[in-house]
Order: sequence, then structure tokens, then C-alpha cells
Amino acid sequence: MLVGFDKADDAGVYRIASDVALVQTVDFFTPIVDDPYTFGQIAATNALSDVYAMGGRPLNALALVCFPETGDLDVLERIMAGGLSKMVEAECTIIGGHSIRDEEMKFGYAVTGTVHPERVLTNAGARAGDRLILTKAIGTGVISTAIKREKAEAEWIEAAVESMTMLNRGAAECVNEHNQRLIEPVVHAMTDITGFGLIGHTREMALASNVSLKIKASHVRLLDGAVECVEAGYIPGGLKANREFAECAVKFDEGVYDELQTLLFDPQTSGGLLISVSAAAAENLVADLRVKNFPAAIIGEVVERTEPLIHVAE
Repeated sequence: MLVGFDKADDAGVYRIASDVALVQTVDFFTPIVDDPYTFGQIAATNALSDVYAMGGRPLNALALVCFPETGDLDVLERIMAGGLSKMVEAECTIIGGHSIRDEEMKFGYAVTGTVHPERVLTNAGARAGDRLILTKAIGTGVISTAIKREKAEAEWIEAAVESMTMLNRGAAECVNEHNQRLIEPVVHAMTDITGFGLIGHTREMALASNVSLKIKASHVRLLDGAVECVEAGYIPGGLKANREFAECAVKFDEGVYDELQTLLFDPQTSGGLLISVSAAAAENLVADLRVKNFPAAIIGEVVERTEPLIHVAE
């Protein structure tokens, strides 16, 4: 075992040969959008993301289905078709799965991928002096809550869905290309931003790497409608839990407005990759990510371990 659950990383990594390791993860959840096909796409994209976050390439997947006994099978067909579309895009083969009767619908995948044992990217390698790059905008949690309350505007939904159905494959390929160009890898740590929100996952990276992080809040990209959702009170329960758990590790400067502070704890579905990269390579990596249509930005830096663990400046 190369990576277990001791440092709350994105997936497990198990070496099976000198040059091959398996990357394994599982993820499923309840619908967060109304359209079944789109829900399936989001579920697949989200499950695949953990393999990409470890620097791996997905190989195959097992579907996990919870569906009401009296539910409309046409809905289930559309969900699975949406998931299949993203698995095909990822060149990941669905080889089976399991279903149960459940009054609350749930869908997702267990995904297996591969990675070279010497090229595994964990959340534990961030180094002082690195820059932090985030590849996607945040805000899917509050927008999904607005969708459930039938208060989300069409353009908010469109932006959130576009983000949640964008595979992190292209971003992971950029990272691997940059690391393979040089003898010494320039990307030192990586994780994806999902249920614990940006603060929760940066906290995990800081603790695992024994460093502290400085974040420029104004550099964090926000999805259209995210601020409006916070102002209207569309706050998911997961956001409140994230804030209660991790706020003690964060110091906010006075200029960071309340809505933005809140969004930094927002639980993301199929969020972007958080990348710790050497300062000299950061701008070039951002440029390459943007060529692949990721709204990537340098959002902060890694510093020697100090207090607070995470410092959020304006």
C-alpha cells in the first residue's frame, strides 16, 4: 500500500508491480440537479476526479445504484446513460456494478485506475515557496441548494453544470506533462476540491505536508450566482458542518467579505484540482490549463508551518 486513509487523501494507491500501482476510489450521492442525464454525468465526473487527483488514469468502473422499487425506469436509464457518456469520454470501461431498492435515489461509481508508483501525487508533498493553483471556480454547493429550492436562475444552473461535468482529465494531463519534462518534478502535491470545500481540503494538504497556506481570496474564482445564493440564504448543511469543523484553523483578514468567507467552506461536487507547484513553473502551468479551457488561477502560496494553519487575505 502506497497511499491509505491516514492522511485523508483522495484515493487509495496499491503497488502491484515495480512500474504499476492501482488507484482506487468510490463515490456516489443523491441527485443535485433535476435532469437525470445530467445527474449521471455529474456523478461519473465526480467519481473519476479522485483518480485524476492522484496523477492516475482511470481504467474501469463499477456502477452503484440505489433506486426506488416503484421508480420510473426511464429515469434510471437516463441517469446511467449520462454516466456512461462521461466514462466513454474518460476512456474508462464500465465492467459491472450493483443495485439495491432504496426510496432515496443515489448513483455513483467505484473507479480503478493506474499510476506509476514514482509519479503518485498525494496531498502530502506541498513545499514552502510553492504556489497554489485552483483549476475551477467554486460555488456548486450553494447553487445546488438553490436548485433544490427552485430558486436558481437559468444562467447559474448552466454555469454550475458546465463546471461539474468538466472532467479533470485535461488538468491532470497538464500536470503530468509538466512533471515529465524535467528530472525534478515541479508539481509536488495535488488534491481535488469536493465535499469539504476549499478550506477543508487546503487544511488537509497543510496538515499532511506539515506546512501552512496563504490564500488570496480575491483570486479564487466564483461561479455565476454563488454570491447571490449566499446572500439569499441558500446554505447547504454540508457548508455549515465544514465551517464548524475547519474555521478554527483559519484567519480571515478584515477585507474578506462575509459571503466570500462562506463560499470558501462550500462543499463542491466535481470541483477543481488544487495544485501545489514550484513558483518558477506556476505561470506556465496556469497558461497550459487555460488552453484546455480550465479557469485556472494562482490563489495562494505555501509557507513554513506557522499559526494560523491557513491565512486568507483580501
